[in-house]
Amino acid sequence: MFDKYTAVVERIEPIKQIGRIRRVQGLLLESDGPQVFVGELCQIVMPRGNAVWAEAVGVSGSTVQLMPYTEVDGIEVGCSVVGTGEMLQVPVSDKLLGRVLDARGRPIDGAGDIGSAQLYPAVNDVPHVLDRSSINEQMVTGVRAIDGLIPVGKGQRLGIFSGSGVGKSTLLGMIARNTEADVNVIALIGERGREVREFIEQDLGPEGLARSVVVVSTSNTPPLARLRGAYVATAIAEYYRDQGKHVMLLFDSVTRFARAQREIGLAIGEPPATRGFTPSVFSTLPKLLERCGTSVFGTITGFYNILVEGDDMDEPIADAVRGILDGHLVLARRLAQRYHYPAIDVLSSISRLATRVASTRVRDAAGYIRRLLAAYTDSEDLINVGAYQRGTNREIDEAIEKLPQINGFLRQDIDEKAPLEATRRAVMTIAGMGEVEGSPDENAVEADTTAAGETQP
Repeated sequence: MFDKYTAVVERIEPIKQIGRIRRVQGLLLESDGPQVFVGELCQIVMPRGNAVWAEAVGVSGSTVQLMPYTEVDGIEVGCSVVGTGEMLQVPVSDKLLGRVLDARGRPIDGAGDIGSAQLYPAVNDVPHVLDRSSINEQMVTGVRAIDGLIPVGKGQRLGIFSGSGVGKSTLLGMIARNTEADVNVIALIGERGREVREFIEQDLGPEGLARSVVVVSTSNTPPLARLRGAYVATAIAEYYRDQGKHVMLLFDSVTRFARAQREIGLAIGEPPATRGFTPSVFSTLPKLLERCGTSVFGTITGFYNILVEGDDMDEPIADAVRGILDGHLVLARRLAQRYHYPAIDVLSSISRLATRVASTRVRDAAGYIRRLLAAYTDSEDLINVGAYQRGTNREIDEAIEKLPQINGFLRQDIDEKAPLEATRRAVMTIAGMGEVEGSPDENAVEADTTAAGETQP
């Protein structure tokens, strides 16, 4: 008997609370009302009727602090502010594969709408500690230096630390093309606009893009867009993980994400702390990075680029992130200057889960190669000036003899994919712990690394 009344109630539009902009200062907007919560999406209605999306970043009494997703041009005192009652959510579906999205999860590649009715919250809780399954299976990246000497597990989080121009984006492109993950989610946060298309077309390529989702927020966008772009990419990775998939999350870069949070923190009145970074930066980092990992459904393996200032590996963001992640790769400028790519400094890099995903024999062989590299590095100056006499130290003699072969193994062309078994056999062969008895293709990879080593100076 109440059906007709229920239908009438459902058609009634609720009364909307409307606030008014009272102050525009730099990146920050202040309004009188409406009643909102921190993180709520709001619309600012411009004088011409068009609307700008913003987010409530602070509330004090009836005063609301807002940060827009776009530029503040055209916003004036008196503009209406309407709360949506919702936080940022991302439309998700399998149709996301091959698409390029903005910081709010909307397509920007001109290939049409996503057409999804399912929404995932961009800002989400980290998985419960007891819901995380153990990591005991290796994630293949197709990069010999990583798979052979710094093995990564499915669900592990690894940082890539380096200064600018050392090959971070190229390495991410190699991993995206060669990995055996089911889906790649790539977050390009704070990148130059020119580099985005170059990464998609050259580093990623059609093959990599076909099984990837790319989220872009370039350096010219407001800090809120750069910040939320990181959360949107992580939410998309969580969606695919919940579908039972093994996801590779490639994030470039955490440093620019932290700078965006610093800009927001300074705008709302946070005091600057370590090297100008606000306290919220260091509390926000684990909330983002801990969302990556294993669950009862699937895994998210994360590679996070960290752009260190002046090649200082102990600067605040690098130091904070290193303590959160499960390992790190260090890209060395001295290797890049020698045209040694990927410029991975094996001795400075570590995977905290290597003992769980690699067999004892492979670990022993990798450890032997590391010891040879360390022995050569410690004596390199003496060797180069001719002061070292052969026969003085057996380990150094072996390092000198095998260095060309090791360098040939570590160097890899950007278009080359290294099968895992071939990589493991190469490690065993260099260490003298086993013969290569694989398939012809695997033997070919072995021969290529040896030949490349013989050409090294």
